Amino acid sequence: MFDKLVDVDTLAAHLDDPSWVVFDCRHDLANTEYGAQAWAKAHVPGALFLHCDRDLSGPMTGKNGRHPLPDIETFARRMGECGITPDTQVVAYDNEASAFASRLWWLLKWLGHDKVAVLDGGLPGWRRAKLPLDTTVRTVTPAQFVPQPRAEMLVDSDYVLQHLHRPEMLLIDARSEDRYAGENERLDPVAGHIPGALNRFYYDCLDDAAIYFKPADELRAEFIDLIGDRDPRTVVHMCGSGVTACVNVLGMEIAGLPGSKLYVGSWSEWCADPARPYVTGDQPG
Repeated sequence: MFDKLVDVDTLAAHLDDPSWVVFDCRHDLANTEYGAQAWAKAHVPGALFLHCDRDLSGPMTGKNGRHPLPDIETFARRMGECGITPDTQVVAYDNEASAFASRLWWLLKWLGHDKVAVLDGGLPGWRRAKLPLDTTVRTVTPAQFVPQPRAEMLVDSDYVLQHLHRPEMLLIDARSEDRYAGENERLDPVAGHIPGALNRFYYDCLDDAAIYFKPADELRAEFIDLIGDRDPRTVVHMCGSGVTACVNVLGMEIAGLPGSKLYVGSWSEWCADPARPYVTGDQPG
């Protein structure tokens, strides 16, 4: 079972394996149809497509962030349509530093499906290995996907508010340094970060080319330098809308520091309520 990462050679050897299902999760926040269009032109042979907004997220209300969780039953039905059973090995990839693939990884873990891995290197790594791309779509036999939500994997805005500056929570913000500092907010109406949050840009989980994940021992050293000797289960990851933070969640799992949580609403939900506190600058505050 692959439950964190799978390399391109291993995936290539299983393209015809009926127990493996591959998902293309490419997405562009500025051009939301980019992923579907790119998938239609060429993808890993047999890969199915999942849209970040329509499949990996639920409807926005203006108060619940830019990528709220999908309805559990709706998402489960979609997974069933794609033939996902308890025995299915799922592999997810994109070409955006594994951010959207990690979102699918997290969603399936949250709903009890452990046989899910991110393709290390994503589509860029697949291309580097000179492996094939085509337009074929595998035929799947519909199945019944039975969700088993793990409530301990996520927190909401009330939890974050109640635990600000308390030892029971260490908040890690995965946005770029300039957005965290409130210097260059491109996506949300308010600039800044949640008081007490530390900053670890999700790209820091990857190599210098932002393609492959760093080795486990290197990730472990970096995260321990950030969180110290605290229990990883007290760590809560966030970002702009609960997508790129999943890379940091996965990074901690690879590092052997399991159990950190995700604040799905993240900054886009937090800043929608003017009563919630925020700070600017490059310090936690």
